[in-house]
Amino acid sequence: MAANLTPQYLRAEENYRRSATPEEELKWLQVMFAEIPKHKASEKMQMMLKTKISDVKKEIEAARTASKKGGAKSVKIPRQGAGTVVIIGGPNSGKSQLLASFTKAKPEVAPYPFTTLQPMPGMMPWNDVTVQLIDTPPITPDYLEPYMYGFIRAADLVLLMLDCGDDDGIEQCDEVLRRLSATKTRLARNSSLDEEDVGLSFTKTFLVFNKIDMPDAEERINLFHELCSTDFEEFRISATEMTGMEELRDAIYQALGVLRVYTKSPTKKEPDMEKPFTVRKGDTVLDLAGLIHKDYVEKFAGARVWGSAVHDGTPVKGDYEIREGDIVEIHLNN
Repeated sequence: MAANLTPQYLRAEENYRRSATPEEELKWLQVMFAEIPKHKASEKMQMMLKTKISDVKKEIEAARTASKKGGAKSVKIPRQGAGTVVIIGGPNSGKSQLLASFTKAKPEVAPYPFTTLQPMPGMMPWNDVTVQLIDTPPITPDYLEPYMYGFIRAADLVLLMLDCGDDDGIEQCDEVLRRLSATKTRLARNSSLDEEDVGLSFTKTFLVFNKIDMPDAEERINLFHELCSTDFEEFRISATEMTGMEELRDAIYQALGVLRVYTKSPTKKEPDMEKPFTVRKGDTVLDLAGLIHKDYVEKFAGARVWGSAVHDGTPVKGDYEIREGDIVEIHLNN
């Protein structure tokens, strides 16, 4: 990547990586191009961004033309909660059962494949916040919905499910890996963009061995390790028996890299401790102000903070970096 990238560029790059639609990609690519320092060291990156902007514009126009002709369907699920986690896997791997066990969503759960034909969201509670989980149709050699690339790319985390209760589970999981590795939307231990190709994205993934209560489950896990090479963080669960589920729930939240921050009105003595905001590590009080209301950034006058890194009620400026559990009282100019 180019040297001396600004915080604005890096934020736009992260938003671009998490874009779920070509329209969102185009928006953030244009911000990246506007923010990238214009010097010789960044010339290659500037050219790459120009090319990608042109390609995405063509993609958007082609999609519009196809839509008018009744082409491929587009599926959008608004982001909610502290983060978005997409559940993927082969047929009958337990994706819907995982969603049903973690949330109040009621997907159809049945012992036959392709019971999930449309993505279904649900909200998983974690302490006083929620995390959005999205169940998706299975991925097979002949079946991969085009919208799935956007879902996976935009996710904060992917759960790749492997059915340990069936000998076919290993092959089905391997097929998911092979299909995605042939695209520019790939699974990885950590989320990133490729340094040589800004269009190639990697999304942080957990490998979830499901149905570990079934006979020969351990042998199938060992066989998978012999046949398939991955470096994902691994979890062993039974979504029906709830074995290992609390460990997975905690790991999902921690993987999001978010912090809880509570707010206090200047006119009230006590803060709101029931509905925290969630911000990303490194976010500032000014970022929080923008989450509360878009006008708060322009009207921001300062803030007071109660937290582990400051004395109670310490006055801070907009660049104060938020810590987990901070209480923030924002003051605005009239």
